Amino acid sequence: MLKDFAKLQTFLMVIKEKSFSKASAKLGISQPAVTQQIKFIEDYLDTKIVDRKKNGILLTKEGEELFRIATRLEKAISGSEKEILKIINKDFTFVMGSSNAIGNYILPNYLSEIKNRINNNVYMNVGLSCEIIDQLEDKKIDVALIESPVFRDGIVYREWVLDELVVFSNQPLKKHLTAEDLLGFDWICRDEHSHTRKLTSEAFDEMGVQCSNFHVLGILGSPTAIKESILHADPNSERPVVSVMSKHVIAAELAEGKLFDARLKNYKIERNFYIAYLKDRKHDAFVDNVVNYLLSLNKV
Repeated sequence: MLKDFAKLQTFLMVIKEKSFSKASAKLGISQPAVTQQIKFIEDYLDTKIVDRKKNGILLTKEGEELFRIATRLEKAISGSEKEILKIINKDFTFVMGSSNAIGNYILPNYLSEIKNRINNNVYMNVGLSCEIIDQLEDKKIDVALIESPVFRDGIVYREWVLDELVVFSNQPLKKHLTAEDLLGFDWICRDEHSHTRKLTSEAFDEMGVQCSNFHVLGILGSPTAIKESILHADPNSERPVVSVMSKHVIAAELAEGKLFDARLKNYKIERNFYIAYLKDRKHDAFVDNVVNYLLSLNKV
């Protein structure tokens, strides 16, 4: 069994999550597969290790002993991983793909550390989430970071950072905006293929307003282009120029007082960023190192 540590990793995840279904989601495999792997361990040891209860799971005495052994083994393997990476032929470039907001405003802060952790060169592709997932499926990139859930078979998705979309301008705005307020602005909008545009339109619909009723100055595809357009708009205009953007994109300008944000009254537009990688590479040392580092960043 020690030749197949994946089954023990499944066992450890079941204990960590206190649930077969939650372990299944975390590992990116089906719940029956989790059950089958636990049964394999029990058959191999000829003893029961886990009791499933209504409110979770309970380890048997033998299960507790196995948990202590598996935990020590996991730490030993993790500690050896860096040494293994040193002797692997690393004459290649690790490619990361990311959607626009992540690739331009979040990931660059961590590329140097990622490079150090895998002792390798790191290259980055930036595009729409659907384009990045296409590249992942075509094995043109190693790890993807996306801001819209483009779910496909054969790919593991891990929730990463919680993002919030806000209305922003280079003029101070009311803290909470009504439908009437929205109609009094000049707008720079995202293109229709943008996930930001989709989420924003859904929120506007619930408020009873349509984007088609807005006074739109332009439609742009790049978050950077939109931000620059707002920054250089007339700050004294009677109609503030606004758009909707991830707080990560405008964080520096908000802190410096160059831009001002607001939220929709009674609405909060949030979304999860995701880490994605191919299922057949979930035990790849380089992918594991990068993914585990990104997940360790509790608050970006």
